[in-house]
Amino acid sequence: MNIHSTVHTLFLSKRKKMLLRKVNGKSMQCLLTKFSPLPMPIAALNLHVSARSNDQILGPPLSHIKGLVGSCSRSGSRESCSGFVITGVRAMSSAEVVRDPSYASQREAMEIDELLMGPFGFRVDQLMELAGLSVATSIAEVYKPSEFKRVLAICGPGNNGGEGLIAARHMLHFGYKPVVCYPIRTAKALYNGLVTQLESLSIPFLSVEDLPLDLSESYEIVVDAIFGSSFHGSPRPPFNNLIQRLVALRNLNQKEKLPAIVSVDIPSGWHVEEGDLSGEGIEPDMLVSLTAPKMCAKKFSGRHHFLGGRFVPPSVAENFKLQLPTYPGTSMCIRIGKPPQVDISALRENYIAPEFSEDRAEVDPFTQFQKWLDDAIASGMKEPNAMALSTAGKEGKPSVRMMLLKGFDKNGFVWYTNYESPKAREISENPRGALVFYWGALFRQVSVEGSVEKVADEESEQYFQSRPRGSQIGAIVSKQSAVTSGREILHQQQEELKAQFSDGNLIPRPKYWGGYRLKPELFEFWQGQPSNLHDRLRYSPQDIDGKKLWKIERLAP
Repeated sequence: MNIHSTVHTLFLSKRKKMLLRKVNGKSMQCLLTKFSPLPMPIAALNLHVSARSNDQILGPPLSHIKGLVGSCSRSGSRESCSGFVITGVRAMSSAEVVRDPSYASQREAMEIDELLMGPFGFRVDQLMELAGLSVATSIAEVYKPSEFKRVLAICGPGNNGGEGLIAARHMLHFGYKPVVCYPIRTAKALYNGLVTQLESLSIPFLSVEDLPLDLSESYEIVVDAIFGSSFHGSPRPPFNNLIQRLVALRNLNQKEKLPAIVSVDIPSGWHVEEGDLSGEGIEPDMLVSLTAPKMCAKKFSGRHHFLGGRFVPPSVAENFKLQLPTYPGTSMCIRIGKPPQVDISALRENYIAPEFSEDRAEVDPFTQFQKWLDDAIASGMKEPNAMALSTAGKEGKPSVRMMLLKGFDKNGFVWYTNYESPKAREISENPRGALVFYWGALFRQVSVEGSVEKVADEESEQYFQSRPRGSQIGAIVSKQSAVTSGREILHQQQEELKAQFSDGNLIPRPKYWGGYRLKPELFEFWQGQPSNLHDRLRYSPQDIDGKKLWKIERLAP
């Protein structure tokens, strides 16, 4: 980002005038998101999922919002209401990658900043705050504070350095331990305030002389926030020495684990459009582009390229012909560029979690499961009631699929499906099954084994009538796992049933649809722990004095 805080007047080119007419006209876009509170009953955990192949990013839209007050008209897949274009809300995992974003020249970057701080009403401190937050969240996407805790932020005298200071503040709140090297401070109230904020949080400031000789011994992450997109010429002292030290880190091949270098907007010392002209510049592991990737980012060869800049109005992107990605959910950053080349065998997570000991475990496994399910729902993770169901037919050939838990009590775990499906056939031949619940955000999983039986018709009927009418119709339309000639056949049957039941009358439950209940005979609760020394507690039934009790045993990890 290249923000000029001294801009008070703007000379608007013909292109900028056209942009302002668009802004004051009827081409602005808005994305609206509706959230539902958690926790909620298991049976009510439903998510409407859809995808559109012509979107720039394929993700599961949460909803297509309708019902806004005002004059509306439809054109294609868009609905215009009172001068706004309403588009479907899209949500995607931050791990998804936008392959081909467009790049901005140095001149375009400057013009965008001038517009943001002119007719669009942003202040320089607002843009810096959003940029610094984007940097911090990008780092947290890849380098978790459980493994990459110690951070050195090297900040230059300009706006890029200010964004580094802000990123350090946010990283402290994220659980990191940042240290700041800020050798040449800008004598302006804005920057003085940023320093005061860090000092109030007891974030240490180190001079260049106080930095350890070997940065790899002291830090897991080094944030390069020295020079931004307005830099030109050769780096001057003391930054030329600092850049050389960062370059030298890449030559320490004997080190088992080098600190990750994260550059803000452009790697310091690079030409904003031509890249590393000398061939001896910084080669960061991560580049966090701001607003839009700069031309030099085409030559970035590191593993992680993120974009931050959710503050860019769609009309600005349209005017500058910037193909920018849609940010997922509430995230301030998104991965762009080529997907990282990952050695799957090296993917590891060092689980940090409270110990799950026998004295902390509930005597009754159903009570323990309820506690962990409550934690999963409260964490906000998607579909905490998702479970893997494993069955096998008379030939003993196992099969597994993901299902949704729709109820459980002392009698067992309940799900609903088509009674003519392959899993139903296997259950009829071999009425046993196994469930696995995996709550990765909490480093937990629960496995359950037992016999399987159909639930009573009354119970299936009650649940079927609680489902949305669209789901009821879908259960009638789908001959689950049967070969079908195409989606159009399913849609045709769906529309016919919608018309048939358009009067609002009760939709009858098909006889081939209903619930199953797994009656547990064995539980295992797994809690991830550091160094693979995981906690595993197994509950197995035993009879003591004619009473069915549960025996708790610890299993080796």
